Amino acid sequence: MRTVVFYENTQEGTMEKMMEVFPKHQENEDQFVNAGKIIGIGPFSVPGQGAMGIFTDRESAEEFVKNDPFVQEGLVTYTIKDWMDDLETK
Repeated sequence: MRTVVFYENTQEGTMEKMMEVFPKHQENEDQFVNAGKIIGIGPFSVPGQGAMGIFTDRESAEEFVKNDPFVQEGLVTYTIKDWMDDLETK
């Protein structure tokens, strides 16, 4: 079972503040990508509408969020949901 993280921007999560914190966020993301724990991740196509990440398991998703500067700085809120990916079993 995969796990999906949905981010929603807070009022504090202005584009200016997000870009200021982005390099630290990218470092965290790179660690998870390089470890093979992220299947897909990125912002939605309309700026300010948040982002989503698909993780190999819930533990990885929770660890990512715990270490993410966007969360630590209060720039986003998040929801974690387990997802039964039909393609995973094929």
